[in-house]
Amino acid sequence: KTGLTGRTILLPSDDVEAYQQHLLAYTNDLQPVGRRESDLVQSIADSTWRLQRITMLEAALYAKGRIEFAGRFEDQDSALRNTLIELETHLTYEKPLRGLATQEARLHRRREKDLAELRELQKQRQQERNHALEAAARLQIQAKRANQPFDLVKFGFEFSIDDLTAYTDGD
Repeated sequence: KTGLTGRTILLPSDDVEAYQQHLLAYTNDLQPVGRRESDLVQSIADSTWRLQRITMLEAALYAKGRIEFAGRFEDQDSALRNTLIELETHLTYEKPLRGLATQEARLHRRREKDLAELRELQKQRQQERNHALEAAARLQIQAKRANQPFDLVKFGFEFSIDDLTAYTDGD
């Protein structure tokens, strides 16, 4: 009903273009490489999308309560009346609000877990790249000393000579 727990991220009322822009922004910010990193970015974006839905659903429940209980407490001061309407709304919709809070906590945990895993994968990837650049730099120095040509592809490296130069120059 709320799209908070199932496999379906988008509800019929959701704006598909807004979701695609949301996902693209996360992809641009987190810059995944490979399938696992892309899956994690997708999960992070989806969790955030659902968290935004929770905020909207909570606001909708309180708006519904303000309408539903607008006629109550008319004998009270207006400031107190508004507080009493909010309390009545909370008490009436306590179970759905508690459910939303539970889902919110679950989604926050999932997002943080996925983000931590993504950061760890990216850190490992960067370390592997640095090790490969270091090895390439050593081989390049050996080739220069031996007055031999140096070809990154021949040694199986997957970065450019510009990447190697930037690494050896400390950029």
